[in-house]
Amino acid sequence: MLPAHQLKIVLVEPEIPQNTGNIARLCATTGAALHLVRPMGFFLSDRHFKRAGMDYVKDVQITIHDELPKLMLAIGGDPIALTSGLGGKPHWAYSFAAGTWVFFGKESAGLPAELLAAYPNAVLRIPMVQGARGLNVSTSAGVILYEALRQLATT
Repeated sequence: MLPAHQLKIVLVEPEIPQNTGNIARLCATTGAALHLVRPMGFFLSDRHFKRAGMDYVKDVQITIHDELPKLMLAIGGDPIALTSGLGGKPHWAYSFAAGTWVFFGKESAGLPAELLAAYPNAVLRIPMVQGARGLNVSTSAGVILYEALRQLATT
């Protein structure tokens, strides 16, 4: 059962089991649900996923989706936030609502360009110094999830 915030983290085609395990642990400690979109670069039985997620994984509501278009149809009109290292508004300028689906792309390529183009007002980024390559996806998930929780705690 999700807490009142009902936030959902979506990893689209995750490639690195340790990152997904860390994000599963993050979801367990915040009460967020975790949604994984295939194809994935590992199995949930992977020892690296299990080690990173530790015993927290059993406390996470994990849902696996076979493809992104079907997930987007299922989400319907629910609020979404799409993360990008290439543009968008700063993550603190985004107004999170209860039930927001927060999307993160695969480590090697991010979210699909067509998804970002379809929802330009939902694209957000974590500001970084000029020339920085980017943050690890599990670090990014923590930064953005806790900003969402901060905003929802004041409403």
